[in-house]
Amino acid sequence: MFFYSLKDAVNFAVLQGKFTSNKRLLLPILLALAIAYPPLRSVTITTLADAFFQVTVFVASTLYLYRHLVDKLPHLQLNALYTRSPILEVAFAAFLGALPGCGGAIVVVTQFTQRQASFGALVAVLTATMGDAAFLLLAQKPLEGLLILLLGISVGFLSGIAVNRFCNPLPASAITKPKMQISAKPISYVDQISIIYWQIIMLPCLIIALLMAFNIDFGLFTHAIELFGCTMAVLIAVAWSLSPITSTYNMESSSTKKPNMKEKQAARYLQIIEDTHFVSAWVIVSFMLYEILVNVGGLDVASWFSEFAMFTPLMAVLVGLLPGCGPQIVVTTLYIQGVIPFSALAGNAISNDGDALFPAIALAPKAALLATLYSTVPALIVAYTLYGWS
Repeated sequence: MFFYSLKDAVNFAVLQGKFTSNKRLLLPILLALAIAYPPLRSVTITTLADAFFQVTVFVASTLYLYRHLVDKLPHLQLNALYTRSPILEVAFAAFLGALPGCGGAIVVVTQFTQRQASFGALVAVLTATMGDAAFLLLAQKPLEGLLILLLGISVGFLSGIAVNRFCNPLPASAITKPKMQISAKPISYVDQISIIYWQIIMLPCLIIALLMAFNIDFGLFTHAIELFGCTMAVLIAVAWSLSPITSTYNMESSSTKKPNMKEKQAARYLQIIEDTHFVSAWVIVSFMLYEILVNVGGLDVASWFSEFAMFTPLMAVLVGLLPGCGPQIVVTTLYIQGVIPFSALAGNAISNDGDALFPAIALAPKAALLATLYSTVPALIVAYTLYGWS
């Protein structure tokens, strides 16, 4: 029965093109090779366990809480706030952008494309958001994470107000109405397994992660917990590589069809899992790359950045212009490892737009380009101001 089920699963994956066109499979394969290679085994196991307990568990828990609270709140309409006060609208957009992850930013982006939010609100939310990299920073350095969030709200608010005040609004032809519709997404075999094992491990892993955060000694269980964390990280990499590549903003972007409660619940769980696996995959890659370069390759990254310290904030800001959260997670990892200064992290956090830039490009490309360019100016100002003070 086991071999028959495994054969069916493999056939199903092949039919979907998983093993023929999915480059993401390289990640679990490389992780397996690193574990099998004796010189890398120890550092790989430790690094993967750290990535799972220090980041992944907190990301999953925070996303679950965030999605649950969002479902309990009424649909946010920024046009109502704009009618009451344009300043209040921009302030609320900046607050939504500062929330960890890209959910709040995506809400504002889609409402802008529906002409329910001003261009200043779009600039504010894209300036304030740090994307999924905020989860990593809050999990590893909570005080710096809160400071970055407050900085993002402040700079985003001022940028949005300035844009609404001094820049002409975009013509109506530059904004398109959303055309995406919600359709019942079939739950794949990988998604089903992911939902089950996350329901089983979430609470105990959260308890272990919290104990680790308070430096509790596990004694004889330390090695077993490390192996468990490594195993979970590898399984997450496998699940991420085999899961369907889907958009995470279809639910928010729809205005033509209302999902029923069952579809909403399934979509929420799948979105939590997909976002968690995505963040985890990039965290694993960045953690492993850094550890291999430093511990195996002997690369002194800190000295290299110190030698070109003046250009570090500029490079971080330029990386922030890249769409998506993956490159930004790498920058945040470099800060956590002590490689780049806080000024570079702040510049990257302000300039990056996270995953919210993808729906913005698809639905309003001109607005997305202008908003991204506008967010670069305060990013450079803040980055080099902090650099001059340090």
